[in-house]
Amino acid sequence: MKKAGVLLPVLVVAIVTAFSALFVVDERENVLVLQFGQVKQEIKEPGLGFKLPFIQEVVRYDARILGLQTQPLEVTPLDDRRLVVDAFLRWRLEAVRRFREAVGVDGVRAAQGRMDRIMNAAIREVLGSVPSNTVLSEDRTALMNRIRDLARREAQTLGIEVIDVRLTRTDLPRENLEATFARMRAELEREAAAERARGNEAAQRVRALADRTVIELVSASRREAEIIRGEADAQRNRIYAEAFSLDPEFFAFTRSMQSYERALRGDNTSMVLRPDSEFFTFLRSDGMGDDVLSMVRDAAERLAEDPATLQQRTPESDPSEPDAVRELEAIIGN
Repeated sequence: MKKAGVLLPVLVVAIVTAFSALFVVDERENVLVLQFGQVKQEIKEPGLGFKLPFIQEVVRYDARILGLQTQPLEVTPLDDRRLVVDAFLRWRLEAVRRFREAVGVDGVRAAQGRMDRIMNAAIREVLGSVPSNTVLSEDRTALMNRIRDLARREAQTLGIEVIDVRLTRTDLPRENLEATFARMRAELEREAAAERARGNEAAQRVRALADRTVIELVSASRREAEIIRGEADAQRNRIYAEAFSLDPEFFAFTRSMQSYERALRGDNTSMVLRPDSEFFTFLRSDGMGDDVLSMVRDAAERLAEDPATLQQRTPESDPSEPDAVRELEAIIGN
């Protein structure tokens, strides 16, 4: 019984010691075995590991891809327009032993601070070498690749592999927004004024062309109208002359009758004329004179002998003649 009482504690201590010497390596992590702070073993493959109990210790590091969001950083491109930029970094541990030696016992937390400083330096160097329009453009892949390459070279000393870098925000500082918006408004207003000026110039050209066309059309129309009017007047005078030459006395009588018809209209017509005026030749108080009666009688006899004589001697009406000429010919023909 005494031996059993002594062996049981020894067995328990042996079991505990054996279990403390064993550890499991997960596929999502890397393991370092340390002895008095010195790295004795680096394990990247998953499985079962061994260490000296109570002397060595196991430190685990995440082997997965990690992310880092940098703090907003103010940079000054080539054209001296300040920009506020932040980026997102994807990284993972490449050399765990070197990482432990570089960052010490703080591990990932210390690495993030170091990577943030590396990223800030890379962003300032790359974006400070190009104008702000390039930074604000949609195609910024080349800039992000340059930042990634610079950060990758610096991070290798820490045992870190930089996988990718993305610029998440590139904005103007808040105090510069109003000035920028004012400059943009001024540029847009200048462009609008230029467009309006070009539009007014084009409108003036169109108006000038329209005015010239109107003047040309009106001038041509007036010229044609004067030509037609002159031809009509000439034809009218010719018809008057031919009618007068056929029978001057009867023509004078007919014209007088037309004058009476136009002058003596209405029930009460007043005229102020001398009693011996030629207008009253056919309105004598004792009737028409002998000469007039003789003239009318001769015309009636000629018309009774041959009614077609006067119509044949009168020029025929032309449909293309003016209305005034056709009316005059109709009066003479009737």
